Amino acid sequence: MIAIYPGSFDPITFGHLDIIKRGSHLFERVIVAVLRNPNKNPLFTMEERMLQIREATSHLDNVDVDTFTGLTVTYAHLKQAQVLIRGLRAVSDFELELQMAHTNKTLANDIETVFLSTSNEYSFLSSSVVREIARFGGEIGHLVTPEVAIALRHKFQQGST
Repeated sequence: MIAIYPGSFDPITFGHLDIIKRGSHLFERVIVAVLRNPNKNPLFTMEERMLQIREATSHLDNVDVDTFTGLTVTYAHLKQAQVLIRGLRAVSDFELELQMAHTNKTLANDIETVFLSTSNEYSFLSSSVVREIARFGGEIGHLVTPEVAIALRHKFQQGST
């Protein structure tokens, strides 16, 4: 069974990696699908995000990284996936994610959404929180991989010169 874990991953965090690792134990193959969202202005380029994810998941043999534009269910059909993985941190996440799951079900009745609750230690963690801490020079080594931490410091040093 193939699962898609879609998102912007700008940047990938330990919370994302927790969901990816747990999903890799549940499904034969997990595709981390980086969304090209024209409504967002990401800090990292698509290529940078894909490289960060590949580096962070290189030890997981059944995890692939790809990119897509458009509807997630269309991409899932293209990849012959049966499941969409979504991570939940709090009740507020659930409302939006449930709405999205119902919408996807109306578009593709053959694709299921599986919710994985985030491990307790990552329940507060989001890419936007990491970017905000990094922007002001805070410690992020406990939130992201060393490679991502270096890339964030570099991005914000460039912006301040």
